[in-house]
Amino acid sequence: MSIEKKPKWSSSGALIALGIVYGDIGTSPLYTMNSILNSARSTNNLDEFIIGSVSLVFWTLMLITTIKYVFIALKADNHGEGGIFALYSRVKNVNKKWLLIPALIGGSALLADGTLTPAVTVTTAIEGLKGQRIGGLLFPNSQNLVMVVVTVLLLMIFTFQKAGTKKIGNIFGPIMLSWFLFIGFFGLINIFNDFAILKALSPTYAISVLFSPENKTGIFILGSVFLATTGAEALYSDMGHVGKQNIYVSWPFVYSMLLLNYMGQGAWIMSHAHQANLLKQAVNPFFEMIPNGWRIFAVLIATLAAIIASQALISGAYTLVSEAINLKVIPRLHTFYPSEVRGQMYIGAVNWLLCISGLIIVWTFKNSHNMEAAYGLSITITMLMTTFLLYQFIKQNQKSVLALCFATVFGTIETVFLIASLGKFLHGGYATLVIMLAILSVMMLWYYGNKRREAISKQNDYLSLKDYRKQLINLSNDEEEPNFATNLVYIANVHQNYTLKRSIVYSLIGSKPKKAQIYWFVTIREATNPYEKSYSVDMLGTKNIVHVVFNIGFKVEPQINLYLKQIANSLVKQGIIEPQFPRYAIEKRGNIGDFKYVIASQNYGDLLNLPNIHSWDRFIIGGRLWLQTHTVKPSSFYGLEISDVLEETVPLFINKGNRIKLVQTEIKNVVKLEEK
Repeated sequence: MSIEKKPKWSSSGALIALGIVYGDIGTSPLYTMNSILNSARSTNNLDEFIIGSVSLVFWTLMLITTIKYVFIALKADNHGEGGIFALYSRVKNVNKKWLLIPALIGGSALLADGTLTPAVTVTTAIEGLKGQRIGGLLFPNSQNLVMVVVTVLLLMIFTFQKAGTKKIGNIFGPIMLSWFLFIGFFGLINIFNDFAILKALSPTYAISVLFSPENKTGIFILGSVFLATTGAEALYSDMGHVGKQNIYVSWPFVYSMLLLNYMGQGAWIMSHAHQANLLKQAVNPFFEMIPNGWRIFAVLIATLAAIIASQALISGAYTLVSEAINLKVIPRLHTFYPSEVRGQMYIGAVNWLLCISGLIIVWTFKNSHNMEAAYGLSITITMLMTTFLLYQFIKQNQKSVLALCFATVFGTIETVFLIASLGKFLHGGYATLVIMLAILSVMMLWYYGNKRREAISKQNDYLSLKDYRKQLINLSNDEEEPNFATNLVYIANVHQNYTLKRSIVYSLIGSKPKKAQIYWFVTIREATNPYEKSYSVDMLGTKNIVHVVFNIGFKVEPQINLYLKQIANSLVKQGIIEPQFPRYAIEKRGNIGDFKYVIASQNYGDLLNLPNIHSWDRFIIGGRLWLQTHTVKPSSFYGLEISDVLEETVPLFINKGNRIKLVQTEIKNVVKLEEK
């Protein structure tokens, strides 16, 4: 789901931002205070504990979400796009390739923690139905029934993803507006129960509660407090969908409604300190503070908000993975575009991975309280990595002193939150860390496996295209050779001095030469602008050899077939290449003939037969090849599904070996040729 970027804010844009950007952070009141209550020692001196806890929530939202993300991170956009990979694209350069490491760690952690969002938000909302009457029927106080309902809802959410969310997205904004007004209104009403909760605005209470004897978990209470700001990273990632100005305008309203609700929950808890089961898992202050007559409506609107939060997470995951694919740090995956709305996409593998992970979490942890224990650990890692990359951004664009101050303040705060969240590890945090490590392993294998293969190949596996220009010109004009294609295209990176893989030269003029009128060599590079589609052409001083360099942003879907036809027509009009005048074509006056694409695939077996490869290189290169064979084919990824594509199997490495001189020992029955 996405809308066109708007350079200026608008009321409609701000409304849509409510539905796209704030789903995750907007549903945090459903479970944050419920989780915080788990750290209370008793109900004897609960007021001090609650005021300090709400103060922690207030200042966490102020420091991390407002100052770091809204005021600072939104300025670090990449042509209007946000998120950790967009930020990496801004700060990377030739001398700092290692910055990819924090980007990979942060991206994998964000995806891992996102697997919990649909599960925990939907489960918490449905748990509000327990013991409630719906149309005269009593919803049983059964967690198993809650799990069944949550499973059905999650399956529906993920099943309808492929249809696109454009129509549904039009009502997301109004629903979330109603949600924020609802939670703000009932929060405000409950503040009247105990005005002492207003003391939470003072940071002294936030500091004192960390060391209060009423706080039985000490600093580890921050692991629960952090749940209030888990959607901050998504706020930055979704900037490209709504525009930063609309976030600037809408965030004060969202922050105010969240604060009113947290204070209202706090005041309700303080006024019900005498309640015997207050600190039990069965009591969720969010639902308890709402009058019985509004309880069913609260559950229904909370469920809708949870679905919207899940939808925003899923769409954000698609965007994140799409960016990673185009940065070449994740294997190619089939991407479907259900509408012409920019940014709206569907990646089936990601969709069902999130669905399966979410269902496993629901049936493993069983209730929202247990899920909360696992929630938020990985996102602290993402925030730390974002802080590190933002430090590089500020250092490049401002003064080093400002960058150091930023890194010191927010690095310290988030490190403390990370330490506090580590207390969740044994209680479920291990689940998201396992998923994070699995995603990170795939990224590392894919990226560094290719880098190691290229490093080894450069030793003996690259040739200069300039050395074979004359042969290709002669082959193109050789009337005795059968015509293989009018336009023959190789998608292969051409490096400095026109070097390219030996296997491509072998494919062209090896055992079976491929005659073509025009030889095209296509190099695809990642552009700085996420939406850039530009190219350059190098004719190598010929009329029939064309090297095209595409600069394509990570938000652009590659459609190489369409691009090359446009370039060919342009070159004909400029008189650079000869018109081809195909005899049979849809367009009667067409100037361009057929295109045939050759894509080389590598044989995994070659790796096993090479004894001189280091075991570590063998492992990561082999892992990369395995992933390559189990993901989308290059022809599909480059938009060549309906094109004429030849897939050739080539050696992984071409080892020229040492020259071996044989010694002749005997020759028999020789009949010498007569001299002419």
